Amino acid sequence: MIHVCSLARLHDTVRATGARHVVTLIKDVSLVHRPATITPENHLLLDMDDITDHIEGYVMPAEEHVGDLLRFVRAWDRANPMVVHCYAGISRSTAGAFVTACALNPRRDEATIARALRAASPTAIPNIRIVSLADRMLGRNGRMIAAIESIGPGIAAYASEPFRLDLE
Repeated sequence: MIHVCSLARLHDTVRATGARHVVTLIKDVSLVHRPATITPENHLLLDMDDITDHIEGYVMPAEEHVGDLLRFVRAWDRANPMVVHCYAGISRSTAGAFVTACALNPRRDEATIARALRAASPTAIPNIRIVSLADRMLGRNGRMIAAIESIGPGIAAYASEPFRLDLE
C-alpha cells in the first residue's frame, strides 16, 4: 500500500504506517531528512520542481526522473508500505502514487485508480507532466492522462492530509 503526505508529515507518516520505502519528489532534496527507519537504498530522491513546462532556472520533471521512479517501485517487495511525498503532498507525490499504482497493476483500469486517488484525497492535483511521461513509458496510450483529467482539479490547499492509495 502507498501512503502520500507532505514533507512536514513525512516522519509521522513513516512512523504511523511502518513504511520501509520512501519516494521523495521535491526540489532541493537537501531539505529532506531521511527517517531513521528508512535505509538509504530504500529512499529514492527525485530532485524536481512542481512545473509542467520549461521555466528558466527550474527543474522540470523529466524522463529520467520517471524512469528512476519506475525502477524503484518495481523493485519494492511490498512487504511494508511505501510513503510517497513532496513538499505539499498535492501534486508531485500524488502523481508519483498514481504512476506507482499503474506500473504495479498493468491490467488495472487507469480511471479506477484515478477515482480511488480522488476519493482518498480531495486536494490531489497530480502533476500532469509526470503522468504524461509515465503514460508513454508504460504504454498506456493516453489513458493515464485521460483518467487524471477526468477527476478534475482538487480542492485548493496549502498542504494535503496524509492518505492511503491501495494497490489492488
